[in-house]
Amino acid sequence: MHSAELIGYAAAIVTIATFMMKTMIPLRIFGIAANFLFIAYGYLDAAYPPLVLHLILLPLNIARLYQMTHLVNQVAAASRTDLDLGWLKPFMSARAVNRGAVLFRKDDPADEMFYVVSGSYRLVESGIGVSPGSIVGELGLLAPGHRRTQTLQCIEAGELLRITYD
Repeated sequence: MHSAELIGYAAAIVTIATFMMKTMIPLRIFGIAANFLFIAYGYLDAAYPPLVLHLILLPLNIARLYQMTHLVNQVAAASRTDLDLGWLKPFMSARAVNRGAVLFRKDDPADEMFYVVSGSYRLVESGIGVSPGSIVGELGLLAPGHRRTQTLQCIEAGELLRITYD
């Protein structure tokens, strides 16, 4: 058995290990290692199909690894900062709300969310109070069929800032 064959077997073992990965960053790292081993094998053994394949896959794996690490770093940075939504306020419009008003009902189509400036509100089905500084209505964006999961009622008159999902 010569060195090219040993590199080919090593590349196969690393590829098998790649398929055993449960998270994306280690998967990409092992994929890159397998790419390098298969490129070496293809070059040394004049096996051009795996050589060409892994020359194409290598930059793809490197780009995806960069994207994943960049995303992880962004999430880590965001989690270390104050989750203040002040940056969103210029894109929102004010809405005065009277006591007793229902802003949305369970199962209504969800197309906007609210930032509570003043007043007091209640999610009827769960009895959860919503006070100034809170965001409400954002779950409709994620809910199946973009439908409201609860009813929101004004308990004490106040003001909301609203923004549509668009």
